[in-house]
Amino acid sequence: MNIHVVTLFPEWFQAAAKLGLTGKALGSGTLECWNPRDYASDAYRSADDKTYGGGPGMVLMLDPLIALMKPLKAKAAGVPITLMSPQGRVLNQALVRELATRESLVLLCGRYEGFDERFVREYVDEEISIGDFVLSGGELAALAVIDAVLRLKPGTLKRAASHEQDSFSDGLLDCAHFTRPEQHALGDVPAVLRSGNHRLIERHRRREALGRTWLRRPDLLAATALSAQDLQLLDEFRAEFVATNGSKTP
Repeated sequence: MNIHVVTLFPEWFQAAAKLGLTGKALGSGTLECWNPRDYASDAYRSADDKTYGGGPGMVLMLDPLIALMKPLKAKAAGVPITLMSPQGRVLNQALVRELATRESLVLLCGRYEGFDERFVREYVDEEISIGDFVLSGGELAALAVIDAVLRLKPGTLKRAASHEQDSFSDGLLDCAHFTRPEQHALGDVPAVLRSGNHRLIERHRRREALGRTWLRRPDLLAATALSAQDLQLLDEFRAEFVATNGSKTP
């Protein structure tokens, strides 16, 4: 996959292109940064200016961005231009899977008060948010998108099924996981996970995923189509929770 990032701070992405799963997943692809300052027309490499109407903060200027877009669009012809923005569609696993089907990504990272709106209207095809909060810039949000998308690419994870068990992959939160030692002062690994019975282990994990989602994100549970077996497992979890905690609700 080829990824193009428009940013005033390309240093944010240099390590990501070499390390961990991101570096591995890029493979023969590239992660290329485009700095608006490199396309400024003055000696100061100006890429931002004061906002019309007054108030604090600076706005990314039109001309350097427009100059940048010509070579960028030539390299990424036909690729949707994605703006990282708190006003965009909220990122979830379904959207990540959608983005992972693309051969290339173009991500725009704002700074200060963001981009001149005229540039957004002319060039941006979609806006994506990673949540209802504000960052200093779009770089962290873009890195989150890149990591989430690349880990779905074939060959990135040692076991292809790993991402299928992640939280949100099927609308639910993930179950709890354990490793050695089996016994510890903080508690023991559940016996079912040490049983070697894969059918019982799968059932246990499904029940715990349903229960965790009920406890922590009931909104996700309400939006997930549950089978008759799922409902039975959830009832079991609830009954055990009530017996342990003396309450019918989390």
